[in-house]
Amino acid sequence: MSANPAVAAAAPVPAAPSSRPRVAVPWARLREAALALAIPAVLAIVWHFLTTGRPYSLIPPPAEVWTALVDLAVGGINDDAFSATLLTHLGASLSRVYGGFALAVLFALPLGLLIGRVPLMRQLLDPTFQILRPVPVTAWLPLAMILFGLGPRSAYFLVFLGAFYPILVNTIFGVRSVEPRLFEAASMLGCRGSAQFARVVLPAALPSIFTGLRLGLGFAWVVIVVGEMTGVQTGLGAIIMEARQLSRTEIVICGMIVIGVAGFLSDRIVMLIGRRLLAWSPSHG
Repeated sequence: MSANPAVAAAAPVPAAPSSRPRVAVPWARLREAALALAIPAVLAIVWHFLTTGRPYSLIPPPAEVWTALVDLAVGGINDDAFSATLLTHLGASLSRVYGGFALAVLFALPLGLLIGRVPLMRQLLDPTFQILRPVPVTAWLPLAMILFGLGPRSAYFLVFLGAFYPILVNTIFGVRSVEPRLFEAASMLGCRGSAQFARVVLPAALPSIFTGLRLGLGFAWVVIVVGEMTGVQTGLGAIIMEARQLSRTEIVICGMIVIGVAGFLSDRIVMLIGRRLLAWSPSHG
């Protein structure tokens, strides 16, 4: 029995699988990487022409900095006190940055939730934090060494201060920005009192909280050099300060580059976690 021509005409014809998305994605990523590297490449070229061939230049050329960075990482070139020490210093700085950042998260998140949600806590705590927040981390350096002594504990405290306020302020902002209709809807569904913290406040404030986490981790890397001016022997800030005293400008620049790359990768990690947890949010989807 022959098939009905009308039914055959209406039946969808399966489309052949297209390979365009598979090709487009790598090209898009290559284009994104090329655009991201364009400005650093131009700056490196300008740096090269401004410093190469000038014997009395205080800034070393890029080739000299690259040689110093390789020696700092694996050794075998200069064979001095800085050779093959990069991993040791990077590991020390990572522990202080992430340790101080974790302490900041531990204190800033619950305080931000309470200040943003409970009027009494806001009236009690917010003025004090707003007075302390503009005080630079460098101003805390002498007091930190008096309170915690010379060594890593002062560094942890200073990194904690650098990360604390961005997380706190953005958490408060996120909680204060929750739509009142969400609380009304939650109450109608039987979610009242402290249960609204976990089911309403925290999910609605998560976008602002992750913004605060990114800023806080960025500031933790910003203040690591100050934090490691407290008498520690290892760390990227420690070798920057030691190289400055020895007029080893190429080592100073190497330390700056490593801090920048480490901070960038840390920010990417927080962004990836945020995209996973905030896939529902229009601003983070």
